[in-house]
Amino acid sequence: MTTPGQSFEPASGDGPPPPEVGRAAELRTAYEGLLQIRRLVNGPAGAAVPAPWELRLMPRAVALVLEAAGIPASAQDPQDPQDPQDAEGRRIRTGYRVGPAASGEGRVEVTWLGPPGGGAAEEEQERLTACAAVLEPLGWVCLLYRGPRRRRFLEVEPPPAS
Repeated sequence: MTTPGQSFEPASGDGPPPPEVGRAAELRTAYEGLLQIRRLVNGPAGAAVPAPWELRLMPRAVALVLEAAGIPASAQDPQDPQDPQDAEGRRIRTGYRVGPAASGEGRVEVTWLGPPGGGAAEEEQERLTACAAVLEPLGWVCLLYRGPRRRRFLEVEPPPAS
């Protein structure tokens, strides 16, 4: 649950799973706020295109939309400070991960990750296509690529300037 003075942080797919207590209400409020800001600042385009703050904080905005759509985020085991081998944490849940795109600034990358042997690679095309289906109606441009080790990823960018 968010403490007073803190903003809601959507699940990016990195780090431990978010706490469940009060999460649904906070998520709903954050997503409705995103849509309301879009309607207020985007003029005639309204909620159909990202607001300026979303372009500055793309990973956060994309993660918020995916989480609000009910798509699960990947998660990592909380890091054990006593175990130097656990520097990055092990994946404990299959789902999306949103991070900066390798192709450059102004884009984010959505990958589908899970625990080793958990089948994430086999379902990534279908699940990333579902992520694109949620993002595109909200104005994001999504392109599905095959990257290193033949793993697929979704590159997300803002719509072209009009």
